[in-house]
Amino acid sequence: MVSADFSVNSGAVFTEAIGNDRLDLLTDYPFTRLANLLAPITPRANVAPVLLTVGEPQHTPPAIIEETLRAGASGWNKYPPVGGTPEFRAATGDWLTRRYDLPAGLLHADSSILPLSGTREALFMLALLAVPTQKAGRQPAVLMPNPFYAPYEGAAVMAGAEPVFLSATRETGFLPDLDALTPELLERTALFYLCTPANPQGAAATPAYLAKAIALARQYGFVLAVDECYAEIWLDAPPVGALQVAAGLPYADGKPWSNLLVFHSLSKRSSAAGLRSGFVAGDPALIGRFSRLRSYGCAGMPLPILAASTALWRDEAHVEENRAAYRAKFAAAEAELGGRYGYYRPAGGFFLWLEVGNGEEAAKRLWAEGAVRVLPGAYLSRSNPGEPNPGEAFIRVALVQDTDTVAQACASIVRILG
Repeated sequence: MVSADFSVNSGAVFTEAIGNDRLDLLTDYPFTRLANLLAPITPRANVAPVLLTVGEPQHTPPAIIEETLRAGASGWNKYPPVGGTPEFRAATGDWLTRRYDLPAGLLHADSSILPLSGTREALFMLALLAVPTQKAGRQPAVLMPNPFYAPYEGAAVMAGAEPVFLSATRETGFLPDLDALTPELLERTALFYLCTPANPQGAAATPAYLAKAIALARQYGFVLAVDECYAEIWLDAPPVGALQVAAGLPYADGKPWSNLLVFHSLSKRSSAAGLRSGFVAGDPALIGRFSRLRSYGCAGMPLPILAASTALWRDEAHVEENRAAYRAKFAAAEAELGGRYGYYRPAGGFFLWLEVGNGEEAAKRLWAEGAVRVLPGAYLSRSNPGEPNPGEAFIRVALVQDTDTVAQACASIVRILG
């Protein structure tokens, strides 16, 4: 909190707080915490650093990006519309219909899809859209898995809601236990963030699980936000999607997507994190209100980026190559780890969620002795009263480097941690 002192003619001094005090309820962002943790440590000078912290794919981006950006360069001097272009909406709508086997014509792209400059800002801003002043006469609740993607918590806090951390451990299949949610909590729930495949554990929700989550959202009148940004990085079978499940549920008045929003991104699918391109799809009423909100607080996606994104959503060849590269990296990691640290083959995503006893101590040792940089699991999770932090014993390892580097890093983990 920042304070300012103002002197007036009488000689009295007034101190006035400046800023939103909700921000003080948040810890530093996970990677800021990691930088502070490792700052006093100098790794061995003869070892090249290996960064396995940020989920930033290091694969070569598809050539489509550069080609399309160059061809559309005349669009840089135009303000882009918040709703994007018809071509972008059509491409993403076609992709959703094809990828999730939706009935032809069920998804109306012009009313059910909104482009995003990356999904992080939209996942954060969603709480401003979804959280009322009160719900059921009380402070609204925003539910999220624990561990979680940090913007979920930030969004809940800054919107004035109570963030509710739902344990997602091995015992619950690495997803929140929906049966444990009480009516009292659900009645004041305004928003439920769900990530599938999960970050960091890689668990994918089943059709039955998603159907239950959608039913709860409709019964209790909250927004279900399904973060599917890792849906295209899978090892054995494509994860089911929330729109796919919703299309098979009973619905009235031609509203198959009511209470539901899904988020997708090109950062992981196309190794294009710097493009900052994604979209949200689902309930047309929510999409319309989201567009109105974003008109006040966000710039639209630039026209050349919209064009490049349109081309990427229409191309599957680079996605298949990308997926094959991750499969090779998981095979290399599995060969080195050999079942240690609770290793398992995730359904999707590109993270290892390794149980090492104490994540912070393991991260410090790996950096000091092997110049391998990983993220302590506790930085992605919170302690509930009477419960241990579900990430405290873990480290998250992002398999974003090439296969040989991943194999060497995993060998270093075994050598250093034993």
